[in-house]
Amino acid sequence: MPDLSLFDLTHRTALVTGSSQGIGLALARGLARAGASVVLNGRDETKLAEAVATLKADGLGVQAISFDVTKHDAVREAIDGFERDRGPIDILVNNAGMQHRAALEDFPADRFEALLQTNIASVFHAGQAVARHMIGRGKGKIVNIASVQAALARTSIAPYTATKGAVANLTKGMATDWAKHGLQVNAIAPGYMKTPLNKALVEDPAFTEWLEKRTPAGRWGEVEELVGACIFLASDASSFVNGHTLYVDGALTVSL
Repeated sequence: MPDLSLFDLTHRTALVTGSSQGIGLALARGLARAGASVVLNGRDETKLAEAVATLKADGLGVQAISFDVTKHDAVREAIDGFERDRGPIDILVNNAGMQHRAALEDFPADRFEALLQTNIASVFHAGQAVARHMIGRGKGKIVNIASVQAALARTSIAPYTATKGAVANLTKGMATDWAKHGLQVNAIAPGYMKTPLNKALVEDPAFTEWLEKRTPAGRWGEVEELVGACIFLASDASSFVNGHTLYVDGALTVSL
């Protein structure tokens, strides 16, 4: 029988930001099934409570902590308080994100700023707050959620593309600074997944037809297909993997 103990997350606590729906909720469920005690996070406390109830109904060990990932002081206060009152965070998944589509020449400045804060600044805020505790313990896992848009561009989402490229590079910087303290920091770059953020595209027959032809796998990805990559990067199986961006995209980014 294969030794799967390297992937076992028992007795570890994982905080997943933006985990009340979509990719974050799928990753939270997957980490919990791998043995982790999972902490859900979101700004909408009603949706957050519903997500907790859903996972608990499946018999999974979850709890929640509500804070705004775009507010540096709020993130620091929430994470410091959790570490003080509930115990160490062993795994951080920086998943919180947003999308806005518009022609670049007409892109609203306030939406651009919101993308910067939600998609990039949040990774810095939560990453720094958690890493300060991980460094003292000499170990920790951080998984940032990037996108195929870290390597590619598509019309109407130039600012989103910029933010995801920044996430990939910030991942490299975090690994470079923190590897010496025993931390592994990596990223997952999902392809086109069926998520609430992509609802309009999923429901657009013309886009789906284009995507199925453009992607060698010939289909949309399912959020559950990101779980294995996340467990790998959150577990001892990736003990010497650092600063890497793992594309989970049906071969989209390697083909013409």
